[in-house]
Amino acid sequence: DKFLKLDAAAHEALQIFQVDKHPSHMGIGRAKEGFSVFGIMNKCVTPMGRRLLRNWFLRPILDLENLNNRLNVVSLYSSIISRNYNLNLLLSKLIAFNRIKISFFLSSEELMVSLCETLKSMKDVPHLLKSVCSLLHVNKIFEVGISENLREHMECLNVDIVAKASSCLTAELAYVYELVIGVIDVNRRKEKGYETLVKEGFCDELDELRQIYEELPEFLEEVSLLELKQLPHLCKEKFSPCIVISMCQRYLMCFFEEQPDEITQSKIQDLEFSFSDADGETKRFFYRTPKTRELDSLLGDIYHKVLDMERAIIRDLVLRVLTFSTQLHKAVNFVSELDWHVLQEMTVDTFIPNDTKILDEGRIHIITGPNYSGKSIYIKQVALIVFLSHIGSFVPADAATVGLTDRIFCAMGGKLMTAQQSTFMIDLHQVGMMLRQATSRSLCLLDEFGKGTLTEDGIGLLGGTIKHFANLDVPPKVLVCTHLTELFNESCLPKSEKINFYTMSVLRPDENSINVEDIIFLYRLVPGHAALSYGLHCALLAGVPDEVINRATLILDAIENNKNVERLCNEKISAKDQQYKTAVEKMLAYDLLKGDLKAFFQDI
Repeated sequence: DKFLKLDAAAHEALQIFQVDKHPSHMGIGRAKEGFSVFGIMNKCVTPMGRRLLRNWFLRPILDLENLNNRLNVVSLYSSIISRNYNLNLLLSKLIAFNRIKISFFLSSEELMVSLCETLKSMKDVPHLLKSVCSLLHVNKIFEVGISENLREHMECLNVDIVAKASSCLTAELAYVYELVIGVIDVNRRKEKGYETLVKEGFCDELDELRQIYEELPEFLEEVSLLELKQLPHLCKEKFSPCIVISMCQRYLMCFFEEQPDEITQSKIQDLEFSFSDADGETKRFFYRTPKTRELDSLLGDIYHKVLDMERAIIRDLVLRVLTFSTQLHKAVNFVSELDWHVLQEMTVDTFIPNDTKILDEGRIHIITGPNYSGKSIYIKQVALIVFLSHIGSFVPADAATVGLTDRIFCAMGGKLMTAQQSTFMIDLHQVGMMLRQATSRSLCLLDEFGKGTLTEDGIGLLGGTIKHFANLDVPPKVLVCTHLTELFNESCLPKSEKINFYTMSVLRPDENSINVEDIIFLYRLVPGHAALSYGLHCALLAGVPDEVINRATLILDAIENNKNVERLCNEKISAKDQQYKTAVEKMLAYDLLKGDLKAFFQDI
């Protein structure tokens, strides 16, 4: 009872959402939002804003106070705040809380493991800092940047956005920022290529290990020179042996091109072969020596010692940040509500608006008119305005007073390729649900219902449906588009004060003109009903060949005047008919008593 309900058929008919599959035939990549109402309105720059807007589209509300508050905030934001402050630039930086996988429904241990796993490479720390910094700037806008006149205007609108900003964007955000920036150096990775970001000077032991690691190449070069003094005959080689660090972070002596000879092995005690590999055309052989074993014991794996110590510091920092997760969550939820835009007018200059008035009397509108005159667009327009008003959005109208609506039903000939039903059967299911569940606060749309079967059956079904609604004490709001003009007959649909007839106006300069090019669609809804569909004019607009339209005009004229339809002229058929006609005339003129039968058949 708290939400406006729309089923899948209504979402499809009104194009609330439309998913476009990825064009790759391999299915690689995600689907995207196509041309839809949500796609038009979704100008959010943050993932949180997009998710919130999508949730509002999926669950339109019936809470009048909440709706009015949303409208007031949008009015203020669109007319004043967005012109003076570039909030979108700040909001566009709020991406860390989507990337940092913080779940507020996990236990404290699970939460720590999840966050630490996400931040283990610390790629998200710069985003975290940018996000918190942006939140602080947004808070300053609401604290300092709002003038007294603007505050008075906000009080008139009953908007509590400043109070909400102060309660959500608290001083804890500044503390989190100072806490993180006191430990993390975001520029360290760019300058020295480190995977981790702990500041220099934060931990003396860590700084000492870093210095040893940075000076390690020069140190190993000096040790290699000392070792080579024991092997003077190898110093003259093209590639002298040297001590290196292997991929497994062990210290080894490397010999190039070939393994050490007996002289070398005799001078280096406890020489132990480890492995060999090739770098291009150069072969390398790695050995363990007493000196390399001494380095393993003295220095060990410096690189991973640095990483382990930095990750321990980061883990402690994460635990401190997690104590403020509630404040961060509240701040993100607040700015998510700022990150959505009102519907902009995206129509062409020649768009013709139509007014709609559905009061207690005449709640059933039956709309007739030519094809291509805008009937379906009109009823969709009404439904979309009702829908948008229930998410708290501005609507594309000069003024609108919309009553709370509990459900929108659509029977508009939707085609579901996966449904093993005909279009007419799908419409019947929608109308059946409409008849069973619609209330006085519902909106029902029927577009060309009954056209998928025999004309007599369609007239009966549509007439019975409208009569059922008209017999209710307070029927739902019903908009019907149809070409079944038999409904104007009282024997089919009795007169009722609850039923109003409308049509889409057409301008025809000469009522006697048969030239379909003279017809002009005005796309204006007026009271009354239309008897003609002007299908030939629509065919002309669609590019149907002139010969087809001319033939259709002759057939239509013959039917309207109760005349026989002339046979379609065909040169081959006409020549054959002429031969038959000549033969018949000769047979009638033949004299059976005096005529020459042989000459007669030769003549024929």
